[in-house]
Amino acid sequence: MIAYPIQIKPYTSHYQQQVIDLILGIQQGEFGVPLTIADQPDLLIIESFYQAGRGNFWCAVTETDQLIGTISLIDVGEDFGTIRKMFVHADYRGRELGTATRLLHTLETHAKVNGMNALYLGTLDILTAAQRFYVKNNYVLIDASTLPEAFPRMRVDNRFFRKEL
Repeated sequence: MIAYPIQIKPYTSHYQQQVIDLILGIQQGEFGVPLTIADQPDLLIIESFYQAGRGNFWCAVTETDQLIGTISLIDVGEDFGTIRKMFVHADYRGRELGTATRLLHTLETHAKVNGMNALYLGTLDILTAAQRFYVKNNYVLIDASTLPEAFPRMRVDNRFFRKEL
């Protein structure tokens, strides 16, 4: 992995507009997913929605403080967490830079330290690179019928993964 000046740090409100712009840009611009900010009000209340309990929201930022990636962990109040908002700007993707891996490992370490035994996530079938990434990181594709009742399902998700910690 190439060393580069990217930091992974917890979200602060300083990054709110950059988070919205990055996520909507990837969802709508790259993948044609018809989600708007109105469909994702959680992006307007990151501190109270994601940074509650054992949850958190992390930002990957450049040395010039440009946001280039996000990932979040929802504490559902049980022995598992839910991964959401895993996005990396196209220019910072790939094994060579390792941005997504660093974000995911930060989240997994936090989840383990905070007593979570498993992680779940939902994604879209069209996001094949994301699915390959999760499988490479030991996430197992599961049927939606096996999701825990407390799993906060997004209406557009149609592929689900689990990892034991």
